[in-house]
Amino acid sequence: MNIKRNWSGVACCFLLFTAVCVCLTFKVRGAFISAGYPGLGLLFFILPGIAASFFSRGGEVIRPLIGAILAAPVCLVVMRMMFISSRSLVQELAWLLSGVFWCALGALFFLFVRRALENRREKVKTPSE
Repeated sequence: MNIKRNWSGVACCFLLFTAVCVCLTFKVRGAFISAGYPGLGLLFFILPGIAASFFSRGGEVIRPLIGAILAAPVCLVVMRMMFISSRSLVQELAWLLSGVFWCALGALFFLFVRRALENRREKVKTPSE
């Protein structure tokens, strides 16, 4: 196994998941709360899953999931140290774990689209009878 090639998806997801978490924690969260839809910010966690699945070899889903799981404790520490929250530790942990879910869902979505496009290309190449 070529281990060096497989870590690009994990690193990409780790960095993007942390960036999305920090952006939602410090800047964007107030906009969604004032609009009445605080859960909309979780949809931004789809983007790290899509990007990491693109950079993973073969469009794997497990690499973005590993990156998101590794980034969740870092994000939790950043959220607790830098931001005074009215939520409890359990609520923030649940929010981060739902972010991990949405990240994995983004990776699955990218894999689905990739396979659908590959099947479409194969059907176009084969001659019709």
